[in-house]
Amino acid sequence: MTAATSAPDAPDPGKLWGVGLGPGDSELVTVKAARVIGEADVIAYHCARHGNSIARSVAEPYLRTGQVEERLMYPLTVETTDHPGGYAGAMADFYTRSAALLADHLAAGRSVALLAEGDPLFFSSYMHMHKRLSDRFDAEIIPGVTSVNASSAALGIPLVEGEETLTVLPGTAETGELVAHLRSGDALAVMKLGRTFVKVRDALAAAGRLDEAWYVERATTERQRIARVVDVDPESVPYFSLIVVPGRRNNPLAAGGDRPHGEVVVVGLGPGPVDQTTPQVAAELAAATDLVGYKTYLHRVAARPGQRVHASDNRVEAERAEFALDLAARGGRVAVISSGDPGVFAMASAVAEVAAEPRWGRVPVRVAPGVSAAHAVAAAVGAPLGHDFAVISLSDLLKPESVIADRLRHAIAADLVVAIYNPASPRRREQITRLATLLAELVEPDRVVIQGRDVGGPGQRLTVTTVADFDPDTVDMRTLLIIGSSTTTVARRAGGDLVYTPRRY
Repeated sequence: MTAATSAPDAPDPGKLWGVGLGPGDSELVTVKAARVIGEADVIAYHCARHGNSIARSVAEPYLRTGQVEERLMYPLTVETTDHPGGYAGAMADFYTRSAALLADHLAAGRSVALLAEGDPLFFSSYMHMHKRLSDRFDAEIIPGVTSVNASSAALGIPLVEGEETLTVLPGTAETGELVAHLRSGDALAVMKLGRTFVKVRDALAAAGRLDEAWYVERATTERQRIARVVDVDPESVPYFSLIVVPGRRNNPLAAGGDRPHGEVVVVGLGPGPVDQTTPQVAAELAAATDLVGYKTYLHRVAARPGQRVHASDNRVEAERAEFALDLAARGGRVAVISSGDPGVFAMASAVAEVAAEPRWGRVPVRVAPGVSAAHAVAAAVGAPLGHDFAVISLSDLLKPESVIADRLRHAIAADLVVAIYNPASPRRREQITRLATLLAELVEPDRVVIQGRDVGGPGQRLTVTTVADFDPDTVDMRTLLIIGSSTTTVARRAGGDLVYTPRRY
């Protein structure tokens, strides 16, 4: 009988190190990073297909003879691919293969130092390995000096001071998102330039920040270059470069007469819930020096330190617009606040009407849209605005009752879905009563009527009814009505009724 032999014990797994190398100068590698690089069994680094690696060149003074080197070679950088999953699919497969390669070393008991320029968890490829390996192996991050910090040091200009905020953006972001953040941030850093430089430069110009922007290329290295962004040739910009806009307290480009002029931007907060305020509007609010609006709407906005808040009554729209334009003419970045969408029975037209006067011709005016009450109510019940529709206000403060009645008759005769704003108030009940009478005369009793009150808010109330059952006494100023067309349908479903207007007529 042969004695049974036991398999040798498996080695203890090795440790994964995410090693931040800093921005490029080998002397900016931390003491701990240098020690771990020298002690590791395996040195891994990402590189393009030419095989060269900036990370390895930074770490080279700390390497030792006999270490295993693993080049994690990207399958593509900016070129196209025939991978069925496109660029994202090709990179995901690459990261999975790379993680498997490092896992073999770790499972065999070898320590792995994966090199990362800057900081391992700041726009770095290391994070893709960390997410795939840290649940199986011990992993530790050694932070590094980021290129943002290095660029600020190269400029010798404080990035932020006091309550100033810093916004870091990738140049690959969508243009509208870039512009919104560039407007709102006190201090800014934009990474991943190269081919995106022109887009970022144009976004800075659209945001009024171009004259404040600095360009820093290969910070802390012998090839470091610093210039104003306006003086940079786009053809000369490599990937390893940044645009930096220090906060205005210390940025010499933002001083004196070169500072951007004031402007007015009219914003819509949406129907009520914070999550229905768009990111663009949130950015505009953050960027403003002054908030101007009806006091009820201003209560929905948390002013940041240093912002001036100017509240007024709801019936002084022209005066409010003139006040905002005057603030902007004196250099303020003024946000005029509306509920819903500012262009729907709100402040955008009031501001535009006053701004059209010659004396305000040099004050820039913009409008940032919001989710309208009509769209919020429609979405809450389905898609009743899925075909042609009209939007009519029942308020007779700015137009005569005869015009309101005439427009209602024509919209109903055209078989349009009709969204009704400002249907009633405590002192104004005649219009909603006339509407009920008009509907009873002109449409069939089973025509769909939707009542939405305070949609998204704590007092939300949704009612789907018909013309025959519609009760005008249940309507107040916070209610929006949607009168269906002849094709508007209520689909009874176990998961909740859906109201929709078919797109085919």
